[in-house]
Order: sequence, then structure tokens, then C-alpha cells
Amino acid sequence: MQLKDTLNLPQTSFPMRASLTTREPARLAHWEKTGLYQRIQQKNAGKPTFVLHDGPPFTNGDVHIGTALNKLLKDMVLRYKTERGHRTPYVPGWDCHGLPIEHKVAKELREAKKELSPAELRGECAAFSARFIEKQRGQFQRLGVLADWAHEYKTMNPSFEAAELRAFAQFVERGLVYRSKKPVYWSIPFETALAEAEIEYKDHVSPSIYVKFPVPHDEAKKFGLPTDKPLFVVIWTTTPWTLPANLAIAVHPNVTYRVVQAGGEYLLMAEPLMEAVLKACKLEVTSTDVSLKGIKLEKLQARHPFIDRASPILLAEYVTTDTGTGAVHTAPGHGMEDYLTGLKYGLEIYCPVDDHGKYVNDGKIPAELVGVTVLESKGKCPANDKVLEILGQKGVLLHKENFNHSYPHCWRSKTPVIFRAVDQWFIALDKSFTDANNKAQEGLRALAKNSIGSVKWVPAGGENRIRGAVETRPDWCISRQRAWGVPIPAFFGADNTAYLDASVIRAMADKFEKHGSNLWFEQDAEKLLEGVEAAKNWPRPLKKSTDTLDVWIDSGSSHFAVLKQNPELTWPADLYLEGSDQHRGWFQSSLWTALATAAAPPYRAVLTHGFVVDEGGRKISKSDGKPQTADDYVKKYGADLIRFWIASEDFRHDITLSENIFTHVSNAYRNLRNTFCFLLGNLADYDASRHAVSPEHFTALDKWALNKLHTLIAEVTANFDAYDFHLGVKAIDNFVSVTLSRQYHDILKDRLYTFAPDWPERRAAQAAMHAILRGLLGLLAPVLPFTTDEAWSHLAAGNDFTEDSVHLQPWPEQNALWASPAFEQAAGEIEEILKFRERIYEKLEVLRQEKKIGKSLDAQVTLTGSVAPMPLLRRYADDLPELFIVSQVHLVDAPLETLDIVVAPATGVKCPRSWRWVPELVAVEGFDEKVSPRDRAALLAKYAPQKT
Repeated sequence: MQLKDTLNLPQTSFPMRASLTTREPARLAHWEKTGLYQRIQQKNAGKPTFVLHDGPPFTNGDVHIGTALNKLLKDMVLRYKTERGHRTPYVPGWDCHGLPIEHKVAKELREAKKELSPAELRGECAAFSARFIEKQRGQFQRLGVLADWAHEYKTMNPSFEAAELRAFAQFVERGLVYRSKKPVYWSIPFETALAEAEIEYKDHVSPSIYVKFPVPHDEAKKFGLPTDKPLFVVIWTTTPWTLPANLAIAVHPNVTYRVVQAGGEYLLMAEPLMEAVLKACKLEVTSTDVSLKGIKLEKLQARHPFIDRASPILLAEYVTTDTGTGAVHTAPGHGMEDYLTGLKYGLEIYCPVDDHGKYVNDGKIPAELVGVTVLESKGKCPANDKVLEILGQKGVLLHKENFNHSYPHCWRSKTPVIFRAVDQWFIALDKSFTDANNKAQEGLRALAKNSIGSVKWVPAGGENRIRGAVETRPDWCISRQRAWGVPIPAFFGADNTAYLDASVIRAMADKFEKHGSNLWFEQDAEKLLEGVEAAKNWPRPLKKSTDTLDVWIDSGSSHFAVLKQNPELTWPADLYLEGSDQHRGWFQSSLWTALATAAAPPYRAVLTHGFVVDEGGRKISKSDGKPQTADDYVKKYGADLIRFWIASEDFRHDITLSENIFTHVSNAYRNLRNTFCFLLGNLADYDASRHAVSPEHFTALDKWALNKLHTLIAEVTANFDAYDFHLGVKAIDNFVSVTLSRQYHDILKDRLYTFAPDWPERRAAQAAMHAILRGLLGLLAPVLPFTTDEAWSHLAAGNDFTEDSVHLQPWPEQNALWASPAFEQAAGEIEEILKFRERIYEKLEVLRQEKKIGKSLDAQVTLTGSVAPMPLLRRYADDLPELFIVSQVHLVDAPLETLDIVVAPATGVKCPRSWRWVPELVAVEGFDEKVSPRDRAALLAKYAPQKT
């Protein structure tokens, strides 16, 4: 027998090469076959429940890498909570309605030259959504996401739509829903109102213009203003297209306004802005002594610059002297502040722009503007150009220049939105009401502000974000001019009176639950109201509403439609986890619906993450030509590598995705996998049930390693409890790369490979390694479910698959023994020795560079002195060759101020089996070569029993 064949070399079928893209699908099939999700729930049956409510992804495309980030974070949280002993039922959801789907389907139908009824169009939209649900489900499962896929919720399911309407009925019942013509965000390309959450702000260049509004002679005289020359009020605006809708001019009551002479006319503007206006307009002026407070100008009847009507001066506190002229062009149909001023002074809420964004022929709009669009495209706005042309012809355009500012855009079409007054349904946020517990509430906003503090926000800044969003948002516009959504069950009389009743809504909910909401589009008003007692006295004829509910009502009702309807789940949810943009979206819409139906938030905690960005800090998107779907990355790297990347980053901020980052992550993953392979290989002949080790057999080094494991478990547990996965993963990576690879495993190799299999020191090392492997697999199971389950299978059964999955194991326990005084003392001493070892290694490296030695075992070390750490080194004198991985260590006492370190080539002869240098080699029966005395004893212990 060759000596090399006598070594206890690692033996494992666990592959060093991960091959994640081919191995992971087989493990997914195994999990499906063994019912892993159901078994996990059964394992923790009766335990405390932890419910993470799924914010539904939109079903109009492949799973984006950013969506994968969200779903994988949820999966990590739930897998961790499962290991910690919670029952974690997870019902995934799908957001099915909405403008993007209808727009895509309608576009396909136009290209195919097909015309469908609203009900038929809805059928096509449902089929479109269903196709992507199937696709996305498979993509989420490929990422390793465990969920109750058999009971997933869909916002287009009749049962969900019915529950949503029942939630909506409670808003109506509390008197919080009203109909009004007021300005809302309007998307011209999609011809619909938009919600606050559907708006994104982008840098925009607008025409900045100064316009003169003439003041009639009689009006000037009445208000004590000069009359010997024409007088004009100067306004400033960046939306020239809204001037045809101007009905007034707003000034601040407490600002001083001055009349200045410029050539042959007088100009009226705010005194604090006068110098800036004159400079911008390049005017040579002669100042006058006429000045007065804004309050003195109230109801002065100026005239519109190119339409024959008055434009009276009104008072408004929101007028500032930061920019402009201090005289604000006011169009109540095109701005919320203008609207409120219009209501105060009884102005018409006038909007001469139709659904398509074109001026209407209402007898007031100049003929040359009728049919002109206000839509901006590629920096051009036909309406702006035409209005500027008219202003120039009338001689009232003082100045024009470009103005750079942040402006609201439609998040789908990416075009600037307009503010447009149309009849819409709103939810009042400040109206007092009586809640479900018959308790008086000041209003939803006040209730929300009081409730937000009871929620745990992670990171903590999330509380300020949602508080700010709640405090500043206007009443919630909930109607949409689309077909693909949940119909608003409102009816209109012959005089256009609107009828919206909670009992009727509930009756419609019952019908929709049984027949689907397409019923609304298939039947007329009378048929729909058959058997509905609450509507029997409404005057006929009636027509049904054509509006649908804002999709944020859809997803915002999910806690009501899912958590409260499923006995496996609990309300409120323990956690909502979504992107940081959802403070304006789902977090907020869910809060409003919960407050209206239950007077409490629908979540106990809210965790937010950033977005996936490229190296330049830009969001990963199709437009940059780079891969952006989860599948693109899974096919290249495998799911576990994507998960490892996500868990390694501080996801509270935007996280960068690049080839360089994946190279770094791949190296860290490879180190982990190699560690698993090393541990499994060296545990091949270890059976925890047969090779139990008593505490006294652990060496000081083993105690140090187990104490380190004890600390690691505590650290990772604390980090994962706080959802700081990146800090936990960093601690694990440091433990693996430093504590194990560079220290413990490197030192152990001699003991593991050359000692007799059953020698206590070797079995003690294996016992420690077994605890370390189980600990690492448990700690990493939420992050690397495929790899840890594969390694667990090899540990438990010696092959790729076992029904006893790592995901059915509890979270690693902290063994009290590992933190006992004896272990703590040994750990501290070994730590000090290993730090001292670094000084020795520096000198060994010099020898190696000089080619005087090969491996460190070819060296001897002489330490001379009596200062620290010499007393400690003397206590561990017998262990030092192993700890330093050298052949000989000599300790020499001497009265030196510092410890002298000398390294030199080892003396004696080199053992061909252990490669250690010893004074002499000895023969061993059955082998041709001589070995060290220790190796001889190991060989006899290993093989002698077989000969007897």
C-alpha cells in the first residue's frame, strides 16, 4: 500500500463546480414533488404566524430584475422567519387591471384592424393578463420563491372584485365619496385621469413668458391708478396653452404692487420683483409714485389679452415673490390652487380642452385655436406656439425665454401631464365621519397621521416619507376613463344627477362575484338593477357609469380581499415589503382603505428597498439595451448567485448591478461552496450519533472555532432580525474566508489527514466541523436555498436529494457550552496566538521568496524572550507547531525587552506521509518507507485492527 493511500483525504460527491443553471431546476422539481412549501407550513403548525402580504406585481411583461429583487427579499424574510419557528403562509398576488394592459391590447387590435365592444376588449385584456401570470409565476418559481401558488390572488378574479366593491361601499357609506369637476392629472396619450402614484417628476424645459393684461380706463380711475397712458397688469406663466382658460389674476393681499412707466404705457407688478422683471424684459422705465397693497386691487376688472372677457384681480395667499411678477394668471380648470380660488370667488371651473388634449369649439375659444393639441412631444407644443403667435399679434407679449424646472410626467407614456378639470369621483380625505366602531373621526387624513406612528418603518425615514405624502396629497381621484378595471357602480338620471349608494354597490358586488364584472358592460342599467331594493325609487330612465375604479383601489383593497377572507392569514399583516416609491402608492392606498374599513393600518411593519441601477446610477431598463429581465440573469448565473448578490447589498438604497459586481459575488460564492465541499469531504467518515465527543476532548483550537460560531450565530440572528441581510452575509463571508479558510481549516489539515480516524483529537475536530457546517447551512438557507439544500442532502444522505430538506430544520442554536468560561478562555488565548502568528508568517514569506523553504512545514521557529506573549506561548508549547503550521517551535527564555522571532529551515528528516520534519523516521510493518513516530502510531491504529 502506498503511503498516500493511507491518508484520510476528503471524500464527497458534493461537486466543487456549482453548475447552478442546470442543477437548480432539478431541485425545484424535487421540492415540488415532495411538497416542500406545504411541509414547511405543517412543520410549524400551531406556532406563531408571520404574515407578509404580497404587493401584487403588474402582469404586463416578464419579471424585471427589479421585481425579482422585491420577490427575493420577501422569500428571504419568510424563509428566515420559518427557520425561527413561525408559520409563514405566503399568498402571492397579481395586479391585473389598468391602463398599460388595455393600451397594449387596444394597440394590437388596431394593428389587426379589429373593433371590439368594451366587454370583448375586457376579455382580451383578461387573456393578456392571464398569459403573463403564467409566465411570471414560472419566473418567480425559478428564482426559488416558495409560496402558496395554488391559492394566489388576482385582482381580476370575481371574488376579489366583489370584495373590493364591498370595501368601496364602506367609503360611500361613511359619506366620503363625492363627484366634482376639479383639475386632475390627465394623460393625453392614454386619455384618462392619473393617480398621484402614477406621476413622476422629470426635468423639463418650458417657455417662460411675461404677458400684459389691459386695464380699462374706467377701472384704472376707479382704483386710483394712472389713466394718462394705457395700463397693463403683467403676469408670468410657463404654460402659455392655459391662457385661453384664464378667468382671473391672483395677487397677494399683503404684497406692495407698483405702477412703472415703460415707454408709452404703464405696467403693474409686485414691487419686490420689479427689478428682476424689468431686467428680464429689457425695459427702460420711469418709476412712478403709485403703489398700493394687493388687497386694494381686489376685483379690479382687467381684460383677457386676446379673448373678449374680464379677468378680475382676486386675492390669494399662495402668491409668492420668489419668481414671476407677483400677479398670477389664474385658470380654475387647469390647476388646484386656481380651482380653489375659483370656488372662493364663484368662478366657472372652465376647461376648454377635451379628452384628446385639443381645444374645443365652445364659442369662446378663438377659431385659430380650435382643434390644436396641447400635447407636448419632443419639446414641441403646438398650442404653446399658437398662443405665443396670437400674443405677438396682439402686442401683449413682453418677453419669452426658456425655463428649466421639474414637471410632472405620466409614468407610462413619459409625456408631460396636464391639469384638466373634468367630472370625477373623489374620496374626501378631510371630511369627518363615523368609523366601523361607531367612533367619530376628524377625517381620513387626521386618522392616517395618528396611525402612522403605530407602524414600524424600516428604514426609519420611511415614516417621514409617508407622513409627508399623506399630509400634502389632495383628495383622492378614484375614477378612470377606461374599460379594463372594476366598474364604479354609479348611475345617472336624465338630468345627469349621479346616484351612488352603498347598498346598491354591495348588490353589484354580489352579482359580480357570481357572474363577473363583465356583467356591467353586457347589461343595461335596468337589467343590472333588477332585484336591487335600494334603487327602486330612483327616477327612470337611468344610465350606468362608464368609469372604472383607480387601480390603486384594486391593490389597496388587497388586505381586505385577501387577508380578511383567508382563514390561513391574519389581519393586519406583520409586514409589507416593497420599493421606496410605494409610500406614494400601495402603502398609502392600502392605508386609506384600511382606515375607512377598520380604522387601523393594514400592516404592523413596512420595509422598503431601493431600485436596481447600473454603474452610472441609472435604473436598469429596456431603453439602455442591457438585460433587464430576471430570466436574463438566471440563465447566465443561476438563481442562487442573484440571491447572493441581493443579500450582499444594502437594499435600503439603490443597488448596483454590473459584470464587475457579479464577478465579486461569484468569487465569494465559490469560496462558500469550496468551504462546504471541504467540510463535507472531511466528515465522510463521521457519524454524529456514533462519534459523540465530550467537551474535554475538544482542543483549544476547536473551542476557539466553536466560540466563533457561537458569536456568528448571534450576530447573524440580530442582523436578520433587523432585515440587515447584507451585514449578516458579510459576517458569514468573513467567518468563512478568515476564521475557517485562512485559520481553522488550514491548521486542521494535518490532524484530519494524518491522524488515525478514531483518535479523539480528529473526532473532536470533526465534531466541531459538523456543528460549523450545520450552522452555516442554517444561516445561509434563506439566502442560498438551492446550494444549502444540496449541501444538506450530501450531509444527511450522501447524495443530491433527500426529503429531509435543510428548509425543514430550525434556525441554528447557540450552544451554551460554546460560550462557557472554559471555551471563552481558550478562544481568547488562541485568538491572541493567531494574531501573533501573523508576525511569524511575515518572516516565513521572506524565506519562501528566498526559496530556502517551500511550504511552511519546511520551517522551524525560535522565539526568544520573556515578555508577552511568551507566558501564553509556553502554556501552548505542544500545540504551537500545529497552530503555526511549522515543523518545530523552540521557546527560549531571555531578558529581552521584545520577543525575538527567528525562522529557519527545519532540521532533521522529512516524513513522506505528513511532510513534517522530525529528528528521525521509523519503520512500520507493511510499508517500504519509514515515517515519523506519530505517523507510525496512526498507521498502526488505522490498520492493525484489520489484521487481528
